[in-house]
Amino acid sequence: MRVLVIGGTLFIGKLLVKRLLNEGHEVTIMHRRAEHPFGRKVRNAVADRNDAATIRTALTGMRFDAVYDIAYDWERGTTSQQVEATAKAIPGDLTRYIFMSSVAAYGDGLNHAEDDPLASDIHKDPYVRNKASSERALFRMYHESKFPVVTIRPPFVYGPENPFYREAFFWDHLKADRPIIIPGDGNRLMQFVYVNDLVEACYRALEKHTAPGRAFNVADDKPLTQVEVVNEFAKIMGKQPQVVRVPRELIARQGGNAFQEPLYFAQYYDMPPITQTIGRVRRVLGVTPTAFQVGLKETYKWYTKHHTPRPINAAFEDNLIRLAKELHR
Repeated sequence: MRVLVIGGTLFIGKLLVKRLLNEGHEVTIMHRRAEHPFGRKVRNAVADRNDAATIRTALTGMRFDAVYDIAYDWERGTTSQQVEATAKAIPGDLTRYIFMSSVAAYGDGLNHAEDDPLASDIHKDPYVRNKASSERALFRMYHESKFPVVTIRPPFVYGPENPFYREAFFWDHLKADRPIIIPGDGNRLMQFVYVNDLVEACYRALEKHTAPGRAFNVADDKPLTQVEVVNEFAKIMGKQPQVVRVPRELIARQGGNAFQEPLYFAQYYDMPPITQTIGRVRRVLGVTPTAFQVGLKETYKWYTKHHTPRPINAAFEDNLIRLAKELHR
C-alpha cells in the first residue's frame, strides 16, 4: 500500500513507520521539516498539517491508499475544521484514514465504551474539544460518503523514546534518592497503553475490513491509582519510593504545573481521571495488552542506555514538602 503518515518522526509515529516499512508498504511522511530519520526509503512531504492548501501543494502528483493522521499541534491546537480539511486534501482512493484521537475525547468519567458520547464542542479544555469534534467530523464523513475512517483512543502512552517527561521523571527522582510528591491523596486513577500495543492496533486497523466507521479504545485492562503507578515505577528499579502527599491547592499556590516546569509530578500525569473499557480492540483487531510490568521493564532498559537525567528542581520540591509538613503539625 501507498501509506501517508502525518507526523511520524517521534515516539508513536517513528515506531509505526518502522512497522509499515517492515511489512513492505510504501511510506511517505508529511511534516514541517525538510528531513526525517528514515533515509531514502521514506518519501518526505513538507507541509503544515493545519493548512490544507500547503498539504495539497506538498502532495501534488502523489496518490495514497491509506493515511495515518497522528500529528497534533500542541502550540496552536488542531481543530476539527483543520482535521476535516486535511482528510479532504489527501489525493487517492483511500481505503483507510486512521486518526489518532485520545481517551480525552470522552471529556470525563470512568469505564467508557467506544459508543459512549464524546465531549461537547464547548468543553473548556481545547485538546478535549478538538479531539472530540474531530472524531465527529470524520464520522460524519463516514456516514455521508463511507469515508473509511478509523479512530484510535489511547490513554497515557508509555514506552522507549517517550518525548514527554513521564517515565523518566520518576526514574530520575528514584535514581537521585529524591522523595516523590504525591498530589492530593494519590487516588486519582490513571490508565496506560504500551506504545508497541498502540502501534499494533494502528497497523491492524489498516488490514481489518470491519474497522472503518469504528472507534477503538486501546489501553491496559486495569487503571492504577497515582500511588500504585509510583510503586510500579520504583519496583522496576528495585527501590522503595519515598512519597510525600501534598495538597493540590498548595501545589497550585506555589506555581506547580502539570504540563511544564515547575513540574511536581510526571508531565501531564496529574489530570482528572478518564478511563475506558477495551473489549472491542480485542474482539475486532485481536490486540491483547502487554502487562504493565513487562512494558515498563522494556522502557527502563531503554532509559538506562539512552536517557540523560534532567536537573531536578529540588528547591521547589523541598519547599512544597516543607509547607505540606507544616500543615500537618
